[in-house]
Amino acid sequence: MQFITFIGFTALVAILSYYKTKEVKEVSADGYFLGGRSLTAGYIAGSLLLTNLSTEQIVGLNGSAYQSGLSVMVWETLAAIAMVVTAMFLLPRYLKGGLTTVPGFLAKRFDVTTKTLTSVLFLSGYVVVLLPVILYSGSLAISGMFSIPSLLGVTHTQSIWICVWFIGIVGAIYAVFGGLKAVAVSDTINALGLLIGGILIPIFGLLLIGEGNILDGLSTLTSEHPEKFKSLGGPTDPVPFYTIFTGMMLVQLFYWGTNQQIIQRALGAKNLEEGQKGLLLASFIKILGPIIVVLPGLIAFHLFDGNLENADDAYPMLVKKVLPKAWVGFFAAVLFGAILSSFNSVLNSSVTLFGLDIYKQHINKNADEKTVVKYGKAFGVILAIAAMCIAPLIANAGSLFAYLQEVNGIYSIPILTIIVIGYTTKRVPALGAKVGLLSGCVLYIISQFFMQPYFVTKAINNAKQSGITDSSALELVKVNAYPHFLDIMAILFVLNIVIMLVIGKIKPRNTDYVQVHTKQVDTTPWKYIRIAGASICCIVIAIYVYFA
Repeated sequence: MQFITFIGFTALVAILSYYKTKEVKEVSADGYFLGGRSLTAGYIAGSLLLTNLSTEQIVGLNGSAYQSGLSVMVWETLAAIAMVVTAMFLLPRYLKGGLTTVPGFLAKRFDVTTKTLTSVLFLSGYVVVLLPVILYSGSLAISGMFSIPSLLGVTHTQSIWICVWFIGIVGAIYAVFGGLKAVAVSDTINALGLLIGGILIPIFGLLLIGEGNILDGLSTLTSEHPEKFKSLGGPTDPVPFYTIFTGMMLVQLFYWGTNQQIIQRALGAKNLEEGQKGLLLASFIKILGPIIVVLPGLIAFHLFDGNLENADDAYPMLVKKVLPKAWVGFFAAVLFGAILSSFNSVLNSSVTLFGLDIYKQHINKNADEKTVVKYGKAFGVILAIAAMCIAPLIANAGSLFAYLQEVNGIYSIPILTIIVIGYTTKRVPALGAKVGLLSGCVLYIISQFFMQPYFVTKAINNAKQSGITDSSALELVKVNAYPHFLDIMAILFVLNIVIMLVIGKIKPRNTDYVQVHTKQVDTTPWKYIRIAGASICCIVIAIYVYFA
């Protein structure tokens, strides 16, 4: 019965996506890469949420909440403010410039080489980090919910490989052969299912704790674990509170404002008003995100007495424990849709970056739009296969969510830096952008993968030699041995900006950069953008004050 429900709902989404997108002409670049610039607010909001809210979020963030409590909600709530900033300041500039890809702006502002380097950075991050993490975390969830090892008589590792390839193949069909409109439509349908299913998990969990009463369950949870319900992270938490004012906001601005896989949904808006409404609708719903990606982790901590060996098992184990069997097939289908959403969204963006910024620019400059789409799809297939091969190999990477965020810093801050400089200055030359990209990547790699292990190991060894053996004391020593990776991001962001401004002062452009308004879509802003944006920011601040 579970499998019938799973297959039925998944098939329904596929059929509706095909019906809704059969008129879109995917042989054109705009048709395939941007859904014909026809996306309205609802599709944009749904696609944004599902692109973001996948198993690396649901499994990974609930795992972090299981370990550290409510403070990890910062990844969700602060995203709302970043989306407001994107809607008010970045999206108008993107649409006025008629952009299809974010690196496309860099070609106009700096030069083609800068654009190509940025696209390569995006693609490298996608294939080595993001796509494999999405596939692995999704496989972990699906394998656990359906008990694949016992069902098929295979080992846990073999079940992960099976699920990775199943998810990867289906996701590639959606993304490579459907284009952005198919991705956006399927995302929107799955968004509704995920919101329903995601909210049911904590509801059933609280009912179990409260013996049939949700409020009693919540009261028991908060009274027995008050240390878990603090919005301000301590020094040993994954996100100490002060990092909100250092690197956290930078990470959020990169993700929601400049990351191709995300912003491509807004670039496909039929006009600026629809794009802004879509972003703000998604940001408002994002404030409610902790109910789905944090609260279940806290419930799991209570139900399993904090005894799980792997925190990332908290969510799949909770679903198996609290969800009625009749619902398992539906929720697995919804979760599968969320996995596909993130996977095919990243893959579609990768196809876009390769087709327009690499193939058309450097391999075949005379290629027509149909040819660009054709070779972009071929690249997407290769990328999907590479990600499917890498995914099972990250099983020992530690906390999935922490791993993803830290490694993403290699390319996120350098790219954000040059985009900020590109829009806020007129004379910084292409040389400054290239140096900013290179210095940002190299310095971050040196810091996090060479200096940090050295200083942490040295500090722990010194502590042990001094007679310190308590695990909590050693953890504090480890935390104080080297700055948090979000602090490093903030330091490098400022350093990169200084480097680029100095280069701009010494060797400026010959002429001021002036953005050209292409008028591909109506760029009249939504008249309520300021009121709505300010309201969302106030709600976020109120939440932090309440739980502080």
